Amino acid sequence: MSKTVSVLIDGTAVPSELGGVGRYLEGLVGGLQRGGSSFSLVVRAEHAAHFRALAPGAHVVVAPRFVDRRPLRFLWEQTGLVRLRRRLGARVLHSPHYTFPLLSGHGVVTVHDATFFSDPDSHGRLKRVFFSTWIRAALTRRLVCVVPSDATRAELGRHVGASRADVVLAHHGVDRSAFAPPSAADVAAVRELVGLRPGQPYLAFLGTVEPRKNVGALLRAHQQLRLDRGAGRVPDIVVAGARGWDADAGRLLDELGVEQGVHEVGYLDFSALPALLGGAEIFAYPSSAEGFGLPVLEAMASGAVVLTTGRSALPEVGGDAVEYAEPDVDSLRAALARLLDDDARRAELREAGPQRAALFTWEATAAAHVHAYEAAS
Repeated sequence: MSKTVSVLIDGTAVPSELGGVGRYLEGLVGGLQRGGSSFSLVVRAEHAAHFRALAPGAHVVVAPRFVDRRPLRFLWEQTGLVRLRRRLGARVLHSPHYTFPLLSGHGVVTVHDATFFSDPDSHGRLKRVFFSTWIRAALTRRLVCVVPSDATRAELGRHVGASRADVVLAHHGVDRSAFAPPSAADVAAVRELVGLRPGQPYLAFLGTVEPRKNVGALLRAHQQLRLDRGAGRVPDIVVAGARGWDADAGRLLDELGVEQGVHEVGYLDFSALPALLGGAEIFAYPSSAEGFGLPVLEAMASGAVVLTTGRSALPEVGGDAVEYAEPDVDSLRAALARLLDDDARRAELREAGPQRAALFTWEATAAAHVHAYEAAS
């Protein structure tokens, strides 16, 4: 990045658990640091030490405590963030999660996906209206918008129409030091952590249980396979991640338990994820709409056998290194059966995944963001 371009990145939208936007911001900040870029970063107090360790060369500012409350964070974004930018002399402000100060020029905004338009029923009405309004605002102003996939760029063009913004593609990356094929000991430890027997094979899902992830269809496909083949001939399934607003999947998770081969384990520590993913017989991610699909990339890097869908950005990430199905019960049941019966195909996918994942680096992500910052300055 040119030394004349000073950048302030707003990290105050990152939730306490560093998932989603938090993982993106971690990867971006680390990539900028390794690339030698200088920048400022404002974060909530609970994240300050983490990001200072991640990017010791950055100027990390702690936001006021009240930004922990969402309405007050939004108010501070429109007022206090603008004042902070002026105080730091930052020419470019990067807002990495849809919203941005309306009265601040020379901005970069990250638009993570277009599902508020393309898959509106997967979001609550208030959330859908709020974020679709901000996406339209970002694209119709003279800002620079960063998107994580060509699929997202195309969907935004389809649903929002003509854009006055400069749209920059920046695929996400994967931390290969964290996500790599796990050792047998690491897989044994994660089995114990999630309540499986030593050596017990399992299937896995990782993500927020929300409608577009189609966890309900996956659970029904798993149950149907157990009925078809007998419970003892089908691996149990581990569902990891927080419950979202998918009432149907929530009811199924309440009804099904270990006796039905379902282990709901909630939020897992980051350190357990590579072993959970790489140790599974199949990692199933039957999402119908993704702006990128970071769990698929991290699973491939972990040497997982990945089953996902051919929807939105997922083929852009998975390429030929994953298996595809439609996000419905019959298609998922057939794909699970096919993969479980084909040892050679699973071995092929375990080898292809890390090779495909190596194409996606946070250094390349950071370089694309540097281009966006220079375009906005």
